Amino acid sequence: MDTNSPETPEALGDPLDTLPDAVAAAAFRRLVRHLRHRHDAQNIDLMGLAGFCRNCLADWIIDAGAGLDKASAREVIHGLPAATWKARYQTDATPEQLARMEASVKLNAAE
Repeated sequence: MDTNSPETPEALGDPLDTLPDAVAAAAFRRLVRHLRHRHDAQNIDLMGLAGFCRNCLADWIIDAGAGLDKASAREVIHGLPAATWKARYQTDATPEQLARMEASVKLNAAE
């Protein structure tokens, strides 16, 4: 298949880029607030399934120009200092969770 054909998604561009910034920002805030609510969704599980977690989101807002240090960015995402979040909600990772995370992170290498 010719990926440069006008009918392919690659040729059409990413529809995500057509969203107004305000809409994208609202969706991002909703995602972050959802993750704040779902403490049972451990970072290690998010990494194992999707290859990103709350800490990745903090890194991404820094990369996008938020002008924050790592601790401040994590506080924005967690809704409280990361150390407090970790003490309240984070559980110890099992060997299975760590293995899933390692396998999932390898899939991110193409980014």
